[in-house]
Amino acid sequence: MPTIDRARTPKQIGDALRAARRALGLTQSELASLSGQRQELISKIESGSEGTAISAICALLAALGLEFAVRSRASGAPDIEDIF
Repeated sequence: MPTIDRARTPKQIGDALRAARRALGLTQSELASLSGQRQELISKIESGSEGTAISAICALLAALGLEFAVRSRASGAPDIEDIF
């Protein structure tokens, strides 16, 4: 499975989840069945839509065999205000 080093925006999180789903050979509908989420929600998350509940993202991570890690930003990383 491809490793995504950093995800700092909703779009990057969506890209990482899409890459993991595809690496496992799953469709959005199959992931929806495994995670208990709606396919439409998975589509929104993968496209970087903002406002998704953390609980939904955690359910997708669990279904994909992934975990969420929080760590300090690499030195020289932009401040959060620079991202948005």
